Amino acid sequence: MDFHHVGVATRDAADLAALYADLLDAPVVHEQRFQEMDVVFLDCGNSYLELLEPLDGGTIASYLDDHGPGMHHLAFETADLSAALDRARSAGVDLVDEEPRPGAWDHEVAFLHPASTGGVLVEFVG
Repeated sequence: MDFHHVGVATRDAADLAALYADLLDAPVVHEQRFQEMDVVFLDCGNSYLELLEPLDGGTIASYLDDHGPGMHHLAFETADLSAALDRARSAGVDLVDEEPRPGAWDHEVAFLHPASTGGVLVEFVG
């Protein structure tokens, strides 16, 4: 598995993308409206920053209300998402997603529950 991205919850993805583009020389490589949020990916070399801005409600809006802006999740890319989920189950990890589901940028994704992963929401990206 390879590190893919860190997801960052924000109330203004465009402003944060502009800051990181200047600060880190990380250009925007993908933008989309997905589910209840605007999603912006910035290229950081061998990985990405994913900025998540809620539109009307949804999980990111709830996260921001509860925790404020900041890191939301860590994502790891795998060639076999089903096998990665099976490995997590075998390790006793609680899954948010029992099966892969559509994610941003046309990826399939599945999340692991932070109660089982040291308080960190982990995403597998296929």
